[in-house]
Amino acid sequence: MDFVKALVPGSLLAFVISMILGSNHSKGAWLNIFRFAIDTHAFYWSWPLFAVATGLSWILLAITPK
Repeated sequence: MDFVKALVPGSLLAFVISMILGSNHSKGAWLNIFRFAIDTHAFYWSWPLFAVATGLSWILLAITPK
């Protein structure tokens, strides 16, 4: 269940960092930030950053006392 909870902060962190770096026209080296467009809406995204941020959130949620 901690993994499902970690998807929200992981995706939010990936979205915010990708938007900051992508708006400066940076690829982010190994982050591989790319511009993603759906119809007329465009945003920046990074799958490696999403995986790392979700993993970090998962660890933090797993070690906190319940």
